[in-house]
Amino acid sequence: MRVDKFLWAIRVMKTRSRVATHCKEGKVSLKGDKLKPSKILNIGDVVVVRKGAVSFSFEVILFPKSRVGAALVPEYVNNITPQEQLDKLEMIRLSNKDRPNGVGRPTKRERRSLDKAFEE
Repeated sequence: MRVDKFLWAIRVMKTRSRVATHCKEGKVSLKGDKLKPSKILNIGDVVVVRKGAVSFSFEVILFPKSRVGAALVPEYVNNITPQEQLDKLEMIRLSNKDRPNGVGRPTKRERRSLDKAFEE
């Protein structure tokens, strides 16, 4: 199965075109070699996908016929991402929680109250 189709089918990314772009940017590798989207995978291959600062590693178990539900993904792939990468992901998630909800662009209601406050 093609790399782009496989990564799309196991829900690593939302669309095949995003996977293809990721491949062309050199963010998908197999045994240290950067992959083209059309590279054919074999069972047992370990594919490394870099998303942001984190590199995820997946071992191919089976090939799905089409895109599978999230609950079925473990039947087709083993997530063998190193613990240090998972820790890095958790640190990134925790650092983004400092921003409280509602900060950013004001809602229509908040905007009206701001306008009233600055009119006086």
